[in-house]
Amino acid sequence: MRLKVKIFIQQILVFLFLLGLLPAHAFVHRHRFVIKEAPYSKICSSKNILTVNGQFPGPVIYANTGDTLVVNVQNDGTQNITIHWHGVKQPRYPWSDGPEFITQCPIRPGTNFSQRINLSDEEGTLWWHAHSDWSRATVNGALIIRPANKTNYPFPRPTAEIPIILGDWWKSDVQAIVNEFLTSGADANKSDAFLINGQPGDLYPCSRNDTFKLTVEKNKTYLLRIVNAVMNNLMFFSVANHQLTVVGTDGAYVKPFKSNYITISPGETIDVLLEANQNPNHYYMGAKAYNSVVGVDFDNITTTAIIQYRGNYTASSPPILPDLPNFDDTNASFNFTRLLKSLADNRHPINVPLNVTTNLLFTFSVNTLPCEDESCSGPNEDRFAASVNNISFVLPRIDILEAYYKNIQGVYRDEFPSFPPLNFNFTGDSLPVELQRPDRRTEVHVLEYGTNVEIVLQGTNLLGGVDHPIHLHGYSFYVVGAGFGNFDKDKDPLNYNLVDPPLQNTIAVVRNGWAAIRFKADNPGVWFMHCHLERHVSWGMEMAFIVKDGKGSEEKLLPPPPDMPQC
Repeated sequence: MRLKVKIFIQQILVFLFLLGLLPAHAFVHRHRFVIKEAPYSKICSSKNILTVNGQFPGPVIYANTGDTLVVNVQNDGTQNITIHWHGVKQPRYPWSDGPEFITQCPIRPGTNFSQRINLSDEEGTLWWHAHSDWSRATVNGALIIRPANKTNYPFPRPTAEIPIILGDWWKSDVQAIVNEFLTSGADANKSDAFLINGQPGDLYPCSRNDTFKLTVEKNKTYLLRIVNAVMNNLMFFSVANHQLTVVGTDGAYVKPFKSNYITISPGETIDVLLEANQNPNHYYMGAKAYNSVVGVDFDNITTTAIIQYRGNYTASSPPILPDLPNFDDTNASFNFTRLLKSLADNRHPINVPLNVTTNLLFTFSVNTLPCEDESCSGPNEDRFAASVNNISFVLPRIDILEAYYKNIQGVYRDEFPSFPPLNFNFTGDSLPVELQRPDRRTEVHVLEYGTNVEIVLQGTNLLGGVDHPIHLHGYSFYVVGAGFGNFDKDKDPLNYNLVDPPLQNTIAVVRNGWAAIRFKADNPGVWFMHCHLERHVSWGMEMAFIVKDGKGSEEKLLPPPPDMPQC
């Protein structure tokens, strides 16, 4: 079996080389992901979970800028699966991007799919995760992209690099939770614990012996590569008595700055330097949920890990806890994000589109839909829904990319609106109930190749409003502005940062506020955009772009590989 897989991968590599996608100098990393269930015990209970290679979190993948990954995904589990390479642009090759029924049909149990992931200019921390239903709760891992050969970090080389993956845990089966809240129309049950590198930490029951520990030496510096893999919560993170130096986010460098804490959205990655400059002792690193909405249930316990200095001393017991912002401190969350600025030096130039040719305004709302039965458990006995520009997205049963490439009719429509169909006071109080009803359709927005795009991402106060971490596949974008309230097209652009805006793939739109992003549409294909709060995705807060081919041979969508999963 392994010989057959090896031969097949060799055939894939030849296929890629003939397409001109695998330069002779590219380094190819080969990995095998076996999707299978494995038993795990946390917070006094045990269950089987879906994993990659039996590991939770999954394996850390290492590469250098410009390398290629070939990952053979074998599904030995009992449910459909896809794998998304979060933050990788996949130039001209969305076939391995991963979102179910957007760029591929799922990998069915007993089948496999060999994904090819071309790294381009990404450098820093990204991650990979399942992109079908809620499987990413346990199927996820870090993707660490180091500088290319003969280049260095834009900061002194750290003593060590440590992935820190924030996650969460349900005692119940995750898929059963999804089925229950989608059937009832209610909100999803909160998780039972947050995790750092798969462990809840000392403040949860039955967890002390397995708490993640990081041993450090005094006066040494460590690079923490932090991933927020939590399903439905932005998180505050800090290390007791230590300042953090933020140096990167979403696979790009930022101007270094010091902070006592970070705010990190689901889907986002942040790189920080930790200087071990305190008295030898044990110190907690901790993470807790940020929640801006009254009445939304969430786990309010801090997940912890331990920084332990090497040497002979009597450690504090318990270790010192970090001072984190209050759970509802919106200003703390927003103000941290505003500190992010691109490094923008000679070795790391930026290219912000200045001449915008396509202006879009997308509203992100939590909605309700009439109950199909007598009554549901959402507001006013309706069911929860969510929308972008008042369209609650319906996943097709054939993936959009295949339908676009093969010109299959009836799978999607290309009439996603450039602006909200109804113009109202988006962040006002006591909004009319009729505004809560979205349309349910499968719509895409078509972009011409090479257009300079600006999208204003506008939150609304329908059903109270909430922060929305918005993720765009296939691109990194410049966050040129953000603020509270309704976007003012005449005043707010005057305060845009067009000099050194951060380059990101996930941006948290503050509750009842907005963010403006820019990118050049130079990556042809089908690319998903969605909120990275998983319950919002389940309710329909998503859409897709089709970026058309350009005129040149290097500006066209590449053909699919021979082993694409079938619907």
